[in-house]
Amino acid sequence: MNPAADAPVPPDSALADTVLERLVSVYAPAADPVRAAGAAAYMKHVAPFLGIPTPERRALSRTVLAGAGRPDEADCTAIALRCWRLPEREYQYFAADYLRRYAGRCTSGFLPVLHHLVTTVPWWDTVDVLAAHVAGPLVAADPALAREMDRWIDDPSLWAARTALLHQLRYREATDTDRLFGYCLRRADHPDFFLRKAIGWALREYARTDPTAVRDFVEGAGTRLSPLSAREALKNL
Repeated sequence: MNPAADAPVPPDSALADTVLERLVSVYAPAADPVRAAGAAAYMKHVAPFLGIPTPERRALSRTVLAGAGRPDEADCTAIALRCWRLPEREYQYFAADYLRRYAGRCTSGFLPVLHHLVTTVPWWDTVDVLAAHVAGPLVAADPALAREMDRWIDDPSLWAARTALLHQLRYREATDTDRLFGYCLRRADHPDFFLRKAIGWALREYARTDPTAVRDFVEGAGTRLSPLSAREALKNL
């Protein structure tokens, strides 16, 4: 459950010191052991939980961040990595929400940190937020990073590959369809549910923009796509 020993070292950050001190002091007293047990079971025990419902957690987060100021990339890095070192999942939710809010403060240099986050204590609950709302904006801001996504799609970690599949989820008309369809075919034969589901989800989302292209792609792919991926892709068509 703990990050690997070779995890990136959080940089010095006075803002992170303040935020983490507030975060623990505000979140910990709100813990509910009964809810925590249920949440951990629902998430297949990927991590322990405090048991704070999402609306309450986000209200507490606003208290934590009141007057804290805007971060730079080093602050974002320090806050994320330090939250990932804490055992309870809600701290990682806080970090994912924080990065979603401040993704625009980060540059291409943040990508190795993001890779650590999506491959450490990985599950869909954090990975999907980071894929669509952090990886996606980073690549949109620096198109050269698309080549990194080309590497992630073949990453040994299925969660890095899922991030590559989902990073264009909010691109709509700006979607690189060659990459989207190419990624789907490159991982189409992977047996894992979460990759097959991600393929279908990415296609289904793009179908809101170009349903004909998605329908033609799925028909052309034929049995190369799993039934799950094809079904998800065409769900709303």
